[in-house]
Amino acid sequence: MLPVYLYGHPVLREMAQDITPEYPGLKELIESMWVSMYESDGIGLAAPQIGKSIRLLVIDATPMGDVFPECKDFKTVMINAHITERSEDTLSEEEGCLSLPGIHEKVIRPKSITIEYVDENFEPRTQTFSGFAARVIQHEYDHLDGVLFTDHISPLRKRLIKNKLSNIESGRIRPHYPVVVAPPKKKSIR
Repeated sequence: MLPVYLYGHPVLREMAQDITPEYPGLKELIESMWVSMYESDGIGLAAPQIGKSIRLLVIDATPMGDVFPECKDFKTVMINAHITERSEDTLSEEEGCLSLPGIHEKVIRPKSITIEYVDENFEPRTQTFSGFAARVIQHEYDHLDGVLFTDHISPLRKRLIKNKLSNIESGRIRPHYPVVVAPPKKKSIR
């Protein structure tokens, strides 16, 4: 099981890079990401969350299928993903994140998206998703661009969760899964 990198770690703010089929240990990395996601009780995991700044994500939203029918049997690996279209219609739903344990906020996102990617066999795919499936993809996709779901909430909500974010960043919160906390910030000398 791979540890999850927590809020404040610089890798979560990097723009992830596309990879080739020759990426070292890709099959094993994908398998480890599945294990890590399931052991952490997540429904999605992006490579930056395990310290790899590459455009790779895994999703298994099937546990949400009872509430959101579009998630029934929705399990996928997306490599080199790029969203090509976003609907103007939006939906607001609560989100959480393995990199931000204990924080849940409503986020407004496009209702549907079209995404181009390659699967684990590097076969090209173009698919359109809507509803909660689109939300899960957008949440994980944001990680590939160095964006966290808290970047989408209002300044007021950010102020209200400031202490929680500070506790995560400084390692004062420990979820039930292995984590890597942000390195200490260097103090400037005056």
